[in-house]
Amino acid sequence: METENNLKDHIKQLEENLLNPEIRSSRTQLKKLLADDFFEFGSSGKVLYKDEDIADDGIGIVKMKLSHFEIHLLSDDIVLATYRIFNEISNQHSLRSSIWKLNEGVWKLVFHQGTKTEPSV
Repeated sequence: METENNLKDHIKQLEENLLNPEIRSSRTQLKKLLADDFFEFGSSGKVLYKDEDIADDGIGIVKMKLSHFEIHLLSDDIVLATYRIFNEISNQHSLRSSIWKLNEGVWKLVFHQGTKTEPSV
């Protein structure tokens, strides 16, 4: 298994990929990052499922900054990632959590949740 620092860097990069306009605008690229049983509780209150809610043109372009990134090892092949997001377009802060699972040597996003919050102090 990867060292914890390398794993943290790798999972953070995967999370940042999900903010990348090229990936967000491509259903094909998004599906490469998401587990088959992926679902999300969005900060909007909407529930998103991989096979039901991703349009051909993806999930929309965003301008967000990720900060306070941490990982929590739940097992050798499951990681909980927690972080903050600042949406520069809506001027909204949110707390985020994601569960990543290692499947056949590839980390896939299984679950994600966003919760609106106030700016951190």
